[in-house]
Amino acid sequence: MQDLATKFANMTIQSDFIFKKVMSRKRICKHLLEELLQIEIADINYIEAEKTLEPKYTSRGIRLDIIVADDKNTHYNLEMQVKNKKNPQTKAFVLPKRSRYYQALLDFDLLQAGQPYDLLPPTFIIFICIFDFFENGNYVYTFKKRCLEDLELELPDEATTMILNTKGTHGDISKDIKSFYDYVNNHIVTTDFTKQIDDEISYLKLDTKVRREFMLMEARLLDERREGIAEGEAIGIAKGEINANIATAKRLLSMGLTVQDIAKATSLPIEQVEALKAD
Repeated sequence: MQDLATKFANMTIQSDFIFKKVMSRKRICKHLLEELLQIEIADINYIEAEKTLEPKYTSRGIRLDIIVADDKNTHYNLEMQVKNKKNPQTKAFVLPKRSRYYQALLDFDLLQAGQPYDLLPPTFIIFICIFDFFENGNYVYTFKKRCLEDLELELPDEATTMILNTKGTHGDISKDIKSFYDYVNNHIVTTDFTKQIDDEISYLKLDTKVRREFMLMEARLLDERREGIAEGEAIGIAKGEINANIATAKRLLSMGLTVQDIAKATSLPIEQVEALKAD
């Protein structure tokens, strides 16, 4: 518990938990969107912080950090990305297809059964990355669908993906967005906007309810990890036993024992022993 208390005290806005709490403050989230997109927003409504979308029990669910809708029904999903993760099997970076999946499931949740497709609202998937995914130095990378035969021709599906690069060096961003980047990177307060964020984090860390919520969440995650490890070990043991039984069955087959006797000795199904014999 002491380790968790220390972890909580040392957390910054790069932490998912703190990021969600800070962006749950309407004035901060609204101003960030206005400065980033250079628009005026009358108001925003929170659809659900850390929304879980699971369209089917066979599909992979996702946990969205912050989803808000403005007064024009444009929907925004804000995500903090601290690590540029790779799939350990394919060695491919996860971020591009992660953004594709987020967009798909966000759309799935925005259209009710029987509604026409044109009622899908405009959406922005916004990843705040503390790394330069494309290594071009841009402060912001904005993506929309365009025709390869005519790059001036845009598909008007009103879906936008923005990958923010807090380590960027060039591009057109406002003073408050640049100060936000500096704050994310180095915890430097340079404007009134980042002072508001820093003050909010200080208030959060003094709130005993917030601290208790964090500790309960961490304890739950730890239990889930332990259960996962235990299940993995159990599966590994079971696979090891099966492999050992197969090896034993092969040796007994070479010794001329009957399929029935081998099945009894190894607890393998007769069909499996017969397949081993055929091989």
